[in-house]
Parts: sequence; C-alpha cells; structure tokens
Amino acid sequence: MKKRPVVLGAVLAVVAAFALWQNRELIPGDMRPGTEVAQPRTPAASGPVAQAPAEPVEQVGESADSATPLQEILPRQSIAHQQGLHKTKDPLGLHSSAALVMDAGTRKVEYAKNESAVLPMASITKLMTAMVTLDANLPMEAPITITEDDMDRERHSRSRVKVGTVMSRSEALHLALMSSENRAAHALGRTYPDGLEKFVEAMNRKARQLGMNHTHYFDPTGLSASNQSTAQDLATLVLAASKYPQIRQFSTDEQYLTQVGNRNLRYLNSNRLVRSAGWDIDLQKTGYIIEAGHCVVMQAKLAGSEKVVVLLDADSNGRRNSDAERIRSWAYQQAGIPDERKLAKAKPAQKEEKKVAKAAAKEDAKDAKETKVAKKKEAASKDKETKVAAKSRAKEKEKEEPRVRKSFSASAERKVATKKREESGS
Repeated sequence: MKKRPVVLGAVLAVVAAFALWQNRELIPGDMRPGTEVAQPRTPAASGPVAQAPAEPVEQVGESADSATPLQEILPRQSIAHQQGLHKTKDPLGLHSSAALVMDAGTRKVEYAKNESAVLPMASITKLMTAMVTLDANLPMEAPITITEDDMDRERHSRSRVKVGTVMSRSEALHLALMSSENRAAHALGRTYPDGLEKFVEAMNRKARQLGMNHTHYFDPTGLSASNQSTAQDLATLVLAASKYPQIRQFSTDEQYLTQVGNRNLRYLNSNRLVRSAGWDIDLQKTGYIIEAGHCVVMQAKLAGSEKVVVLLDADSNGRRNSDAERIRSWAYQQAGIPDERKLAKAKPAQKEEKKVAKAAAKEDAKDAKETKVAKKKEAASKDKETKVAAKSRAKEKEKEEPRVRKSFSASAERKVATKKREESGS
C-alpha cells in the first residue's frame, strides 16, 4: 500500500508530459527546436533627447505588403515583441520597436531606438532584390513568365498575378518595389543567371560589400523571417539603393496600371505617405510579416535636408505612419524652422495629430476585427471536427449494437437448447 502514492505520482507526471507535448503549438513565443529567433544587440533606446483605360480596371488596394492571409491574422507576436523591445521608452514615444533617423549627407545618426537589434525585415528585402537585379545588367524588357515556383508556399499570401502571366523584367521590378508583389520579386530571383540560389548568394555578398554585417538574406521576397537585419544596416541599404534611379522612381510611384492576362489592374503604392500632401519621398519600401510587424524605410526631404528614416515592428500601418509623422515634426523642431506643409495648409499641428491618431485607431479596429473573425473561424473549425468525430463514433456504436444483440441471442438460444437436453436426459 505504501507504494501507491509513488506510482500515482509517476503516472500523473507522464500524463502531464504527454499533454504538454500535445499542446506544443501553444508554447509562448513558438520557441520549439528549429525555430530561428533573432537576438537583439541592444535593448535600450539611444540617440539625442528631444521632443481610366477603355477596359474595366480592377484596382489592387493598399495592403500589408500583399501578405495578409488568414493565418497571419491569428494572434501571434512579432520577434521584437517576444524579446520585449516594444517596451523600450524613447523621447518621441514611438510605437515601433526599433527606429533610426540619419542625415543622408553626413551619415550622422540623429535619432535611434534599438538600432542594433537583429530583426526580420520582411519586404524591405526587395530593395536588395532590386539592386542585385540591376547590377546584373540583364535585359529589362525581356519577358518573364510567372510559374508555380513563384507561388508563396510558406504563407499563401494573395497575389493578382496568376501563374502563366508574362511580364517584362522591368514590370516585375516595378510591381515588386511599388506594391510589394511577391510573385514578381521571386520571379526576378528565379530568372537570374544560374538560378535562385546564386541570386540569394549575390544578395548576401552585396550586403557584405556595403558593410551590412548584421544582415542575412534568405529569399528575394522577404516572406521568410530568416531575412534579418538591423535599423543601422537598413539605413546603409537605403543610402545604397538611392543611387539607382529606377529604384527611386519605381518605389515612389503612387500607382501603376498594367494588363495582367485579359484584366487591367491598377496597383497602388503600399506606402500611403507617398500620396500624402507635404511628404517629399525620394525612395521607400514597406514590409510586413507577423514576425517583423509593420516596417518601412524611407529617404525623404525633411526640414531642408535629406533624411533616412527606418521604422521596424509597429503594431499596424496606422501606427507606423503615426511614427513617421512624429519624426517629421521632430525634424522640423530640431532644425528650428516651420513645417512648410503646416504653413501651406494653415492648420494647427493638433489637427494633423488627431487625423493621424484617428487613422491609427481605424487600423487597430480593423486588426481587432480580423483577429476576432479568425478566432471565430478557428473555433467553428474545431467544433465541426468535434461534431464529425462524435457522429463517427455514433455510427460505429450503431453498427456494433446489432452484433451484440445477435451474439446475445445466440448465447441465449444455446442455453435453452442445453437446458432442454438436460431435461430430456433426466
């Protein structure tokens, strides 16, 4: 009897271990073996302390970099949030977990927050994709066919560019930079001399040449969280990319009309700030995957000089743009000159802040609604699976009952026959 508590304890331990294994997908931070997680180089904020064609047109609206399938709406955290970087306080109260502002002329860093943290860069990757493509001196008007190899097998992100679509290399580059079209970007890498693997090697080689020592490229789209960099390295990337006229033009076009198959599609720039009055942006690239959060890099004229702005891991498009507006106001304040946009519009700064805050709130409400819908669908799916399993068990039980009754009846008949033989024998 004394051994029973020990045996019971061992059994409970085994049951608990099995339950933990069954629910391994729910382990916080998804820290299971084989998951790559970037490590921050510094968790503290730094920097100065300061306050219509003839054919019908199908429009492709602004989105989170053409990569917001249902599974990305599910409640998971970015890597920066897993590491607690979003809790870092900075003078401007930025929502982004990492940020950097640099004077493009002097390369002096004027504002920084977690600028050395190694984080996923999402579609900012496409700036390097563009540079490697242009460096190869390939015929830009040569046709490229989108194949099944260009489909996103990891996140199943949406795309209006169907398999079999033929476009020029220049057109693919335009869509990749302006609207962050993933299939177009992948096709650029796939059609590189000697193939995709050599293309990625060229991306990493150029990063080393530029001194981007904390940057690693895994694919030409940015869909993999293994594409990682720092705010410091990305500022270097922006400065290098700004030397390519095509990258400056393609990345800042407000919209682009193209014919895909028998459809006319109008693509919008994934960065709404290029359409915002008062912003003079020379180059930009947005990015989003769940592990990276909402990101953007820009080179823009602010307060009379060229500034490089890097924002990584904001909670939403609205908050990312709100951070950009705060940096804009701060730059003018630091320079001690009035904001031309505010003078032109003759509006108080408070009104602009309210507008930005309202947009951010709208984005947050949209994200919350999408999360709620995703949870509801997930619950409905599980409920359906439970009902199907229960129905299956009920059918099995129905099949079993006749066999049990038949067996019982046969047994009863044998007993009656045996009893009759015994009575007749006596």
